[in-house]
Amino acid sequence: MYKIMIVEDDQTIAEIIDEKLSSWGYQTYRAENYQNILGEFTQSAPHLVLLDINLPFYDGFYWCSRIRELSNVPIIIISSRDSDSDKIRGIVQGGDDYLEKPFSMELLIAKVQAALRRAYAYQDQSLNVLQYRDLILDPERQVVFVGDHEIELTPNESKILAVLIRNQEKTVSRAYLMKALWDDQSFVDDNTLTVNVNRLRKKLAEAGLDHYIKTVKGEGYVLK
Repeated sequence: MYKIMIVEDDQTIAEIIDEKLSSWGYQTYRAENYQNILGEFTQSAPHLVLLDINLPFYDGFYWCSRIRELSNVPIIIISSRDSDSDKIRGIVQGGDDYLEKPFSMELLIAKVQAALRRAYAYQDQSLNVLQYRDLILDPERQVVFVGDHEIELTPNESKILAVLIRNQEKTVSRAYLMKALWDDQSFVDDNTLTVNVNRLRKKLAEAGLDHYIKTVKGEGYVLK
C-alpha cells in the first residue's frame, strides 16, 4: 500500500484530501510539526508528498528543496498561487507536478496515480537515511542534516554515527566500532578511533548537538 504524506496547514482541506485518498486505498500521513517537516518526512517515509506552498515558518518551496536533498520521492505541489513564476519555482525546487487550488478530487487522484506509476512501476525508490531525534544522516552522501545545518562528514565519521544510530541508547564498545571501521586492516592505533569520535563530536556541536555522543568509561560510546 502506498503511503502519502499531506503537508497542508488548512485542516479542512487536509481532512478532505485525507478522506479521498483513504477511500482510494492509500495510507495517509498528515504533517503536524511545520518547523520540522523534514523530520516528519523521514519518520513517515512516504511514497509521495502533497505539499502546500503557504505554510507556517518555512514555505513549501523550502521544504521541497530540503526533501530533494534526501530523496527522489514524487512531490506534487498544491497551492492557491497561480502565477507562472510560482509554478516554475516549484518545479525548479524539485516538484514533479503542480496543482492549483481549488481543484477537483478526481484530478488530484489522477495526478497521484500518474506520479506513483512513473516513480515505482519499474524501480525501488525507498528512502535510505538514518534518524535520531532532530539528526538525519545520509550515509551514502556522508551528510548530516540538523534543522538548517548541513554537515559534511568523513567516511569514518559517517560510519561511526551510523553504528551509533543503529544502536541508539545502547552502549557500543570501542572494539565493535574498531571492527566496523577497520575490519580489513591488521593494526590500527586505538587512539585513531578517539580522534575520529572527537572530530564527529565537534562537527555535531556546531549544529547545537554537543551532548549527543556520551562516553561510557571503560566500555565505549552511546548516543543519548
